[in-house]
Amino acid sequence: MMAQALPQHLRKYVVQQNYDKYTPVDQACWRFVMRQLKAFLSTHAHECYLEGLKKTGIEIEKIPRIDDISKKLEQFGWRALPVSGFIPPAAFMELQSLSVLPIASDMRAISHLMYTPAPDIVHEAAGHAPILVDPEFAQYLKEYAQVAKKAIISDEDLRVYEAIRRLSDVKENPNSTDKDVAQAQQNLDQVISQTSHASEATELSRMNWWTAEYGLIGDLKNPKIFGAGLLSSVGESKWCLSDKVKKIPLTLDCIHMSYDITEPQPQLFVAKDFQTLTKVLHELADTMAFRQGGLEGIKKAIRAKTVNTVQLDSGIQISGQCTEVLTNSENNKPIYLKFQGPVQLSYQDQELPGQGSKYHSQGYGTAIGPLKSHSTQQLQALVDTKVRLEYLSGVVVEGVLKSVLEKQNHLLLLGFDQCTVQYQNQVLFEPAWGTYDLAMGLEVTSVFGGPADRASYGDLDDFVAARVPEPKYTTEQLQKFSLYQKVRDLRDQKIQGIQLESELQSVLNAADKDFSKDWLLRLESYELILARAPDSELKNQLSERLSTLSKELGPEGMLIADGLSLADQL
Repeated sequence: MMAQALPQHLRKYVVQQNYDKYTPVDQACWRFVMRQLKAFLSTHAHECYLEGLKKTGIEIEKIPRIDDISKKLEQFGWRALPVSGFIPPAAFMELQSLSVLPIASDMRAISHLMYTPAPDIVHEAAGHAPILVDPEFAQYLKEYAQVAKKAIISDEDLRVYEAIRRLSDVKENPNSTDKDVAQAQQNLDQVISQTSHASEATELSRMNWWTAEYGLIGDLKNPKIFGAGLLSSVGESKWCLSDKVKKIPLTLDCIHMSYDITEPQPQLFVAKDFQTLTKVLHELADTMAFRQGGLEGIKKAIRAKTVNTVQLDSGIQISGQCTEVLTNSENNKPIYLKFQGPVQLSYQDQELPGQGSKYHSQGYGTAIGPLKSHSTQQLQALVDTKVRLEYLSGVVVEGVLKSVLEKQNHLLLLGFDQCTVQYQNQVLFEPAWGTYDLAMGLEVTSVFGGPADRASYGDLDDFVAARVPEPKYTTEQLQKFSLYQKVRDLRDQKIQGIQLESELQSVLNAADKDFSKDWLLRLESYELILARAPDSELKNQLSERLSTLSKELGPEGMLIADGLSLADQL
């Protein structure tokens, strides 16, 4: 699927991969991470993982082209598209509901090889894509995305997302100072502290986090990894299986467990199998407003302070920010709905002619519930006459009936001129306000997130599409890139023996002069010497230097040890 085939509001997140932007250091980082992940996950990931890497065309030696992954995924009913960094969860889910895997095209920095606070191509391509070859998981992901599309998102969610993305971007930016990180963290803490409730979108994002992102599967005491966040993190994939991380059987209770996207997780959930994911998803869906409707669904929409859709039993859909509901004092059922503009009226997710957000730009209100009298046939005969409609609730609509709209034998909408709407002593609509469009329906059957006809509704004041800025490299960085490229060329060209020793000595002399702490360049050089010039004195020199660096570099020293453990597997 090309980006042009996507709904308009999703296209803004799609970018070109621009393969030439990957530096030789990026390629070396990819290779290091993938070698480590494949070695560990071959025995600790779900059984489909290694098969998935092969079938989705994800190579160990170089960063994959997303177009190539997409072509491989087509045989499993999916496609892949490159996106820029941290896109909104709602957009991510909607793309997945269209069987599109969004892949962040950026590559993590060498300082974040163990764990990256921002989505990158390792996380998306090596984490999400391989598990899609399992038909049960792929089906769960599609079903999940369909449910997530219906979730009501709150204005608080939007603020939290922006703060999380800001912190994630700041942490990943090599130019950020400790002060920058502290300020971004403080901003996130403040926004979270101001959150009054967990919205449906929050609950759905938690379920996604504890399953598709950080899920474990199988036996509680010896689980396997299937979550993309774990499959793409050298550090967390090992940490998560230790006794230091609490393992909890997956149930619907996972939606009550919050998470910090920028830190390793202190507890994880274990699903018995992929069918368990679908079971819990259905349990969650049954609690949501799109299935429950009614007064509780309306209250969720009002509390969210965002654009949502209220659907009546006739099928008519009212999309806008619901601000107030009047209820019957006897049975507490909704009898009148008020919306803040712009508002759209639709049927079967298609905007009704003349009932778009520009027409209802100032808001909308409608009575709902049973009438005391009047059938559809009677109303058709009363067009262009003065009509008085009395609801059992006590709401009265009185005006000149100008139009009656039916679809598939469902009475959807009445249009009135010179109309007054009253309930007890309260005037709900006055003739001076123009035409009154009365949505017909006995009850609210569904309330769901966003407008019914998103393409026709117009721009929403929601997430801003961010673009990861292109880095500007210094002369020193460019020099480092040339050394990394030289080592890669030597590996690709199968150079060995004395020639390899001579070429590498030149690279290492330059590294000793200008990049004395660069361990990855030396590790890749050591791998080559070990395999192709094992009798060279360089082997011992590199081994000693890497040993020294592993002691000097603190946490990075563990990476050196991990790299050395695979050094003989060129």
